[in-house]
Parts: sequence; C-alpha cells; structure tokens
Amino acid sequence: MMGPMPFAPRSFVVGRKDRETLKQWIRSPTMPQQWALRARIVVASGDGEGVRQMARRLEVTPATVCQWRSRYLQEGLAGLRTRSRRGRPRRISDAKERSVVAKTLSRPKAATHWSCRSLAKEVGLSPATVHRIWQTYDLQPHRTTTFKFSRDPEFERKLADVVGLYLDPPEKALVLCVDEKSQIQALNRTQPLLPMRPGLPARMTHDYKRNGTTSLFAALEVASGKVHGHCFPQHTHMEFTGFLNSIRRKYPRRDIHLICDNYGTHKHPTVRQWFAANPRFHVHYTPTSASWLNLVERWFALITSQAIRRGSFDSVRSLERAINRYLAHWNATAKPFRWTKSARQIKRQIRRVMDIYETGH
Repeated sequence: MMGPMPFAPRSFVVGRKDRETLKQWIRSPTMPQQWALRARIVVASGDGEGVRQMARRLEVTPATVCQWRSRYLQEGLAGLRTRSRRGRPRRISDAKERSVVAKTLSRPKAATHWSCRSLAKEVGLSPATVHRIWQTYDLQPHRTTTFKFSRDPEFERKLADVVGLYLDPPEKALVLCVDEKSQIQALNRTQPLLPMRPGLPARMTHDYKRNGTTSLFAALEVASGKVHGHCFPQHTHMEFTGFLNSIRRKYPRRDIHLICDNYGTHKHPTVRQWFAANPRFHVHYTPTSASWLNLVERWFALITSQAIRRGSFDSVRSLERAINRYLAHWNATAKPFRWTKSARQIKRQIRRVMDIYETGH
C-alpha cells in the first residue's frame, strides 16, 4: 500500500546552470530515459507546474513526481542520478557506455545496422556486454517501424471531426466506417496444409496457385461493432455506388454519417451525385495519409489474420464463402471497438514524434 505523498513545497527554484544541464539531459539521445524523465520533472517544477497535472502529462504517479522534486531540493543534480547498488564493481565506465551508444546510432560502413557481434568486435567488448548496454538504453538496431506524416492542410479539422464522431456521436443517427479491402487473392496452396503438432507449428507450402480476386466492401457500425459487407469483382465507383445503395436499403429512414478515406473512388463525380441525391447521408473524410483513423481498418486486419491469410481457396467463390462465414460469425457476437484518444492527445503525440524526426534525436 502506498504511503502518503511527500510534501511538495510551494516555491521550487531551479538555478540557471542546473536548468541548462537538465535541458541537455532531455535533448541528449544517449542519456538514459530515466534521467531524462527526472530532468523533465525538475524543469517543469521550476516552471511552476502542479504535481498532479505534471503526473498526468508525463504518465507517472504523483508520488514519483514528489520523490524527484525532494531529491533535487536535498541533493541537487547529484540526487537525480541513479545510485549505485551492491554487487560487482562496474568494469565499463559511463564514457565507454556512451561511446557504445553513439556507435550504435551511427551506420556501419558495409551494412545497414549493427549486430551485437559486429559492434562488439568494433568497440572491443563482448557481445553480452554490448547486448546489456542496448537493454539499458532500450536500443534495438534490428527493428524498424514505418511512419508517414499527413500533409493535409485540413488535418486538424478532419481529425477533430472524425474523432468527435467516435467519442460523441450524434443522437438518433448512425455512424458507419466504410472502406474496401481490394484485390483479395484466392490462393490455393500446391500441397495440403500440415496441421499443428505439439512442438511444431502448422505448416504450409510457400508456393501457391492464384485463382482470381475479389474486393470486400464493408461498413462498420461504430456503436455496435456489427459489419455490413459485400464482395464485388472490382472496386470502381460503380461498385461503391452499389454498396451505398445496399446501405441505404439496410438502414432506411435514418441519418447516416459515413467515415471514408480519400481514395478516388469515394470522391468520383458519380458518387458525389449519389450523395447529393441522398441528403440523409453525411460524409466525413479522414485526412490524407491517415486511414488509421478509420475503425473499419482494424476489422480488416482481423479478418485478414483470422480467415484469409492462412486459408487455401480453389476459387473466388470459396474465398467469398469464407468471408461471408466470418461476417456472420462476427455479427453474431459483435462488440464495438472503443476509441480512447482525443484529438488533442493525438495531435500532441504526433507533434512529439515530429520534433524527434526534425531534430534527429
């Protein structure tokens, strides 16, 4: 059980030199993240930010904030450094650790990234030591992730519009996330699947025969999680208009808010004429390069991993039967996806990543 929080003094003064040092800790790419967090707490305290507000912003407990404020008031910068513990004396100095980290962040001459063994040979340490340093600084050279910043000039307006529909949907109206998963291939493995066995995963041949494609149009009900879907041989504006007609028949006499991405099919003149002729349909477009805002994309990921990717289909018809079976099973036990981030939180997180990208840290 957590004890009472230490007293947080009203006046918290951070000297100019200390402030400069703490800001260097925050900016440094080689500084342990624990130290950078402590530096942020002290700098924010010197700026007069409250304990609870700071704890929410930094995603820590108020007790943690008060602990490092007290450490700084009692011991200065020395109190923010990690204290040594009992055990074998360190044989790797801080300077050597920082040099390993700096080397890790650089690019080797003949490769795209360092491995434990190649870097260990370069810096004259054991692979285990290099790996331990990587764990300390949370470095994973073997991993990469993808990103793309939206350059839509109306990004903030569209973001607030779509997220507002998730967090505060209009009364007596239906919110649908609409998109298509195009060119789903009916792949038939050249040999039968070998089933899973104790100690062995399921195995399938790497080669396959293509038996055609289908495109799945889907509309996800935000409130219930149910999905209305149809398969079409193509994914042009004609098929999209036909799918809109099926939505109109399925949900009569209701105002419908559609969330779509910026795919050309969704903005075709024929589709715009259809929306003009059906005023109870209100379209909300996600920002460019931000289809992750469309909740139906999460459902597409589920049907791909659970019903399509590991399947074997001898025809397009068998593929569509599998899709329809999954649709029926999903709707029988559907639960809504819960959107948790506000537009302000998303913008703050994007701005933080963009700052790292632009500064190179």
